[in-house]
Amino acid sequence: MDSIKVHNSLKPGGPVPFVPIQKGKVSWYACGPTVYDQSHLGHARNYVSTDIIRRILTYYFGFDVKFVMNFTDVDDKIIIKARRQRLLDLEKQKSYSEEETLELGKAAFRAYAKSNLPQLLEGEEELDVNNYIPRRDAAYGNVLAGGSLTGDGKPGDAEAKLKMHISNMTSAVIAINGNQVFKGADEILLPYLDSLYKETIDTSDQSIFTDLTRFMEGEFTDDMDALNVLRPDVVTRVTEYVPQIAKFVEKVVEKGFAYEAEGSVYFDIGAFEKAGNTYARLRPESRNDKALQEEGEGSLSKSLGGKRGAGDFALWKKSKPGEPYWPSKWGNGRPGWHIECSVMASDVLGSRMDLHSGGIDLAFPHHDNELAQSEAYFCEHGHEHTWVNYFLHMGHLSISGSKMSKSLKNFQTIKDALASTYTARSMRIVFLLGRWNDGVEISPDMRTQADTWEATVNNFFTNTKSLLAEVTGTTAVVNGDVKALSIGDDKPHEGLRADLEQAKKDVESALTNSFDTPQVMRAIAEIIRKANVHINTHKSDTDLSAVEVTARWITKIVGILGLDSNASPPYDGLGWASSAAAANLDPATAVKPYKDVFEAVSSDIQALSLPASDTITSLLLQSPDPEFDSLVAAGVRDPEQLGLAYLRAVSKLRDELRRLAPTSSPETKKSILSLSDRIRDFDLTNLGVYLDDRPDQPSLIKFVPAAELIAARDEKAAKDAEKARVKEEARRAREKAEEEKWAKAKLAPEDMFKSDERYGEWDTEGMPTKMKDGSEVPKSQLKKLKKDWDRQKKAHGEYQAKFGGSTA
Repeated sequence: MDSIKVHNSLKPGGPVPFVPIQKGKVSWYACGPTVYDQSHLGHARNYVSTDIIRRILTYYFGFDVKFVMNFTDVDDKIIIKARRQRLLDLEKQKSYSEEETLELGKAAFRAYAKSNLPQLLEGEEELDVNNYIPRRDAAYGNVLAGGSLTGDGKPGDAEAKLKMHISNMTSAVIAINGNQVFKGADEILLPYLDSLYKETIDTSDQSIFTDLTRFMEGEFTDDMDALNVLRPDVVTRVTEYVPQIAKFVEKVVEKGFAYEAEGSVYFDIGAFEKAGNTYARLRPESRNDKALQEEGEGSLSKSLGGKRGAGDFALWKKSKPGEPYWPSKWGNGRPGWHIECSVMASDVLGSRMDLHSGGIDLAFPHHDNELAQSEAYFCEHGHEHTWVNYFLHMGHLSISGSKMSKSLKNFQTIKDALASTYTARSMRIVFLLGRWNDGVEISPDMRTQADTWEATVNNFFTNTKSLLAEVTGTTAVVNGDVKALSIGDDKPHEGLRADLEQAKKDVESALTNSFDTPQVMRAIAEIIRKANVHINTHKSDTDLSAVEVTARWITKIVGILGLDSNASPPYDGLGWASSAAAANLDPATAVKPYKDVFEAVSSDIQALSLPASDTITSLLLQSPDPEFDSLVAAGVRDPEQLGLAYLRAVSKLRDELRRLAPTSSPETKKSILSLSDRIRDFDLTNLGVYLDDRPDQPSLIKFVPAAELIAARDEKAAKDAEKARVKEEARRAREKAEEEKWAKAKLAPEDMFKSDERYGEWDTEGMPTKMKDGSEVPKSQLKKLKKDWDRQKKAHGEYQAKFGGSTA
């Protein structure tokens, strides 16, 4: 095996060799979520990509990985969210008149505009709900139309934040104008009420905060389970580490790398660097970025003072009224954001770890500050300490040029995504098709590429199982009797076997090259393409053992990548594991749906008036039960494998029925074809079984998710119904046109102009000779009238020939 190389944010550039501290083991700390809201696709990008790397290290390379993740359950965002919601709930309980409620909404509206959309306030008249729309469009119309603030370049996070604030204001205007302030204006009421009453909240009872964080932690865990993300080996929470955090900070102060000011404690970057240490090793170019520094300190820390250096950051924050607090030697306070990870990671993994990971947005200031304070804690003066060997940063997930985030409210929650546009597998495939450390932009092309890849793998698994089952006539191959076959057997490495060897080498090369999953996905698609070519060009001499080994190898790789939530290591099956197999049902219960179909079909066939057929008689006398019993005795529990004997019996009966149909009486033939279609389109489709009818060959049995087959059946039925509707409408239109044609043709040409009031005299053939005023009919008009008369004469002649008789 080639040595593993990995992109290390501590060493910008290409991948560097990965050498764990302890051979065969990996210590890993991952920054977990701040649990104040539902998780979105941006979180999925981070944690699914992290999970993929973790699975590769564990199940492909065989490392013993100790994976630690935290939950941030003390943070400015949590405090604000919980406190504001409590204040809003209390406000809604007050007895307000309609006029007072409206005034509250308008005051919040003005305050929100002042804080977040100041350009709305420009103008002679005071901003109100009546002039909001024109002012909004005048001030921010370009941004709403998809442009940037400056008018140049693509819109980004700043524009996304503006759109969020505008959306909040617009919703509030609608709510206020509809006298529904407490039902539609929450987003502007929350900060306004917080500005009025935040200091009145009693935070000695911390349940106001923990109720929120515990609920959101549970929601996050459910989301990760749904995405087939492995749970951490160790979970840590800030609230369970506050005493240790305070002690950690005390030691950093004692070593001269931090100082107390006005009840808070700040890390002293100047002192740290003066002692020979390096600050901002991950993002040195961002060390003076004021916006990022303020974001890292939190919105509740802007009023804290006493910093010696502009970049110094809080290790311990003095708690203000309305904030949670814990005792410390500096008075009541709470941990800073960055310090939590240093303390918890070090407590579990020690003074040095192999891997630390998180989203790229955490690199500065969070991870740079983590490194600084941890190295300050462990270092000996004059000697830098290495706290983390490798830093892995997952790329952003973007939408319309902006990163997806809770604060921008431009996100789709994981729950909504899984309920509407994604499955756990399709989402993971999207992330696998991009490198873990690159950004991902959601696009239709990206989804199409992922769907195509998944369909390719699905079809290959389905077809391989079908071919194996058909060739053996039993479930022996699918049950694993060919598991021992491998590229290492006595057969030479040529054809598909040589292709598989190359695919294995390509995957090995890709995974050792910083977990290059896009290359892995391409290698899988390519070996499937070659296997399909082999199957299609060697119909009579297919090397099925090579096809099977290929399918089993692909099964192993997709299992390692976490694409099969029903499978478990060592992923030595063939194809996607069924949820029923994972449920380990009682065999008789698992096989009952298949057996019921077999018995129903057998009964229906016996009720038909069929021509004599020894084959049908023989098939009806053969019971699949003994084969089922032998599989159970062999320990098989997969419902598909257990049911295959009954499905094969049904398929054979149906094939023989179709063979008999042409020689049967019309009535019997109709019954046979109806039963044959029902078996295929309903009995088996509802079980997730597709019969691939082939001319002059037995039907192939394919296991396909029932939902897909039913959707395809319903789609076909809808198309057939639409086709029938169009055909019927066309028939009615033809009939109507025919009726109108003959109704018009019924009139004799001698009478066609008699009722025209423009004329006063006609000749013996009914042609007008005089106008009503006695004048001659103009020659030009006579010419046209004669053409009309000739056409009518021809049509009338056809009418008489068709219907007979005279119109006189």
